[in-house]
Amino acid sequence: MISYRHHVVSLVAVFLALAVGVVLGGGPLSELGRDAAPAAAKASAKARDAKRTASFGDTFATAAATSLYGDRLKDRPVSILTMPGADGQTVSGLAAQIEAAGGRVAGTYDAQPTLVDASQKSLVDTLGSQVMTQLDDGTVTSDAPTYDRIGQLLGLAIAGSPLAADDVSSIRQSLAGAQLMNSPGESARTPLVLVVLGKDIDEAILSGILSGLASKATGVVVADDARSGVDGELKGLRQEPVADDVATVDGADSALGQVTAVLALARSLDVQGGAFGASGSDGAVPLG
Repeated sequence: MISYRHHVVSLVAVFLALAVGVVLGGGPLSELGRDAAPAAAKASAKARDAKRTASFGDTFATAAATSLYGDRLKDRPVSILTMPGADGQTVSGLAAQIEAAGGRVAGTYDAQPTLVDASQKSLVDTLGSQVMTQLDDGTVTSDAPTYDRIGQLLGLAIAGSPLAADDVSSIRQSLAGAQLMNSPGESARTPLVLVVLGKDIDEAILSGILSGLASKATGVVVADDARSGVDGELKGLRQEPVADDVATVDGADSALGQVTAVLALARSLDVQGGAFGASGSDGAVPLG
């Protein structure tokens, strides 16, 4: 028998495909082939239809969110890592959905432009090597590439395996001092990390950072807007090996996508990877 929750998730999947598909110009409400109305009238009607569909999908997802979550994040802390250029409203919306799912945001960490600036690779490499030598052998993979290594250090600062409080504080201070990442005071580390992408991040740099981060966390979900899944960072990331270790969600600039991202977080407690959203190869929303 199909459960009520599975039924609602399936409906959300349909609305996500409709809403984002129309916005991207490839949805089922396309006016192709209808020549009766002038081009301007067609475009106007299509825009109104897209807005109504997207609005209905967002309203539906928000109303159904509590049933969808099913307390799977109840009392679970989540850390948010924002990449340079991340949209503030998207971050706030995702945080609100984490709370709606019964979880809590333990802290929001802000990656700085220097971290993802290819011209600053030498600084990132030097800082990573120095901090690694201050930790016990094996805490960070000794022969890891530059951005994988710094990603592991970010993971130890945000999530990570057991580590002395002094070491965690030292890593956070070093990252802040080098203007790589700002940390929210003495926030507790968490097993789940939600990464919100920004703009124009080099694919290789992003892949390396996320690979290192994922090695130190139980679950990592990477979220971005709808366009990112079509011709942006998420599209490229989904073709990299790290896609097996982190879940990706496009459409996070909408309520529908934000609900999907939180469902992916809950899923990542047990299953890693997966591409979700209108452009996701694993479906619009996690059904598990």
